[in-house]
Amino acid sequence: MELFESLKQKIQGKQIRIVFPEGNDERVIKATARLAHESLIRPVILGSNDEVSKLANELDVDLDGVEVVDYLNQPQDVIDQMVNAIVERRNGKTDADKARQWLNDPNYFGTTMVYLDKVDGMVSGANHPTGDTVRPALQIIKTKPGVKLISGSFIMQRDNERYLFADCAINIELNAEQMAEVAIESAKVAKTFDIDPKVALLSFSTKGSAKGDMVTKVQEATKIANEAAPELPIDGELQFDAAFVPEVGTKKAPDSKVAGHANVFIFPELQSGNIGYKIAQRFGGFEAIGPILQGLNKPVSDLSRGSNEEDIYKVSIITAAQSLTND
Repeated sequence: MELFESLKQKIQGKQIRIVFPEGNDERVIKATARLAHESLIRPVILGSNDEVSKLANELDVDLDGVEVVDYLNQPQDVIDQMVNAIVERRNGKTDADKARQWLNDPNYFGTTMVYLDKVDGMVSGANHPTGDTVRPALQIIKTKPGVKLISGSFIMQRDNERYLFADCAINIELNAEQMAEVAIESAKVAKTFDIDPKVALLSFSTKGSAKGDMVTKVQEATKIANEAAPELPIDGELQFDAAFVPEVGTKKAPDSKVAGHANVFIFPELQSGNIGYKIAQRFGGFEAIGPILQGLNKPVSDLSRGSNEEDIYKVSIITAAQSLTND
């Protein structure tokens, strides 16, 4: 089944609430109206009621089913609850005055709504750099128990082919433990998108064909991942052709259960991950869906500032689907 049709079936009728901090953006207005009209999610837009209504009228968009929350004009008891939650969550790192200041920022307000289970996830970034979306999530929502960092994956899709690449968006460098963690989290995320994960930790070496610190790191990461999640098919170090091409995998890594059949590819650092997914996208004609933020307690998605209405629509569906696996 086509990916988004499958995801729509998963979320339809679940009354999943997703908050959109950028209520002054026409792309967000159009995408949320569409999502509400199709009964896929219950969108919550942050912004002035008058400004949002005016923009919707100018665009001739019906916001029936879309809730608008004027985050700058909330009852005092609502703000007090959110301030107290932030202060408690930050455990002495943020005082009440700073928390109140944060709540004047729609990304912090939306993130706090997610933390307090007022909504199930957040989609932002159409008008904000990545840091403005990720920073509040790390400070308030934080990572899952046992997970130390977030990472960014892309679903790479072309016709009936579907793969996951990580980390392609967040961590400039990964040590062995971090690479192993990204591998395990990527396998979990892959299942959300109907990928039965076979995880390859990539290198310029296959099973000791080359030497060096970079190779050793991937070897150690593979060992750590296998010990931490023995139920998952994870192998490395593998060159991309050994991971992907059955004939090459059989020749270079004959004892591997992953070589030649991998569908989840873990890059050793951000540079190769970012280059890799863009080569697949531009040379290979794959659609790159993401970045999908992995490892958070609750789903928060970061849009590209170049996103169009369709991108926001799709990322919102992905975020809603992630919220089901976080329950």
